[in-house]
Amino acid sequence: MLARSEAFAALGFTLVAVGFSPPEALASLARHLGWPGPFCSDEERVLYDRLGLGRAVTSQVFTAGTRAVYAAAAARGDAVERPVEDLRQLGGDALVVDGVARAVFRPASPDDRPSVDELLSAAASLT
Repeated sequence: MLARSEAFAALGFTLVAVGFSPPEALASLARHLGWPGPFCSDEERVLYDRLGLGRAVTSQVFTAGTRAVYAAAAARGDAVERPVEDLRQLGGDALVVDGVARAVFRPASPDDRPSVDELLSAAASLT
């Protein structure tokens, strides 16, 4: 996504990340990722609720796809740390135009997210 942020900008979109961690933790993550836009803290999960981003049951969190992501990270030698947050809170992706969420992608599990190409296609259809 970060590598394609200019493509979103060309369509008039700004990448904004939202997490439910405290601001200090998200600031550290934003620096680590080299995030190009705002990275907002929503500790009360107001935006999560408004976008209809639910919480998963345990079987949705630890799907084969999710386990494969962690196994691949471990195989590369990446540190796989013990989670310290709510594993059941599902994320999502939204395309917002003039303050209105025009397209919301709600995953069924953590590994069920749209590709960057799918998001760009949806963004292009809104312009």
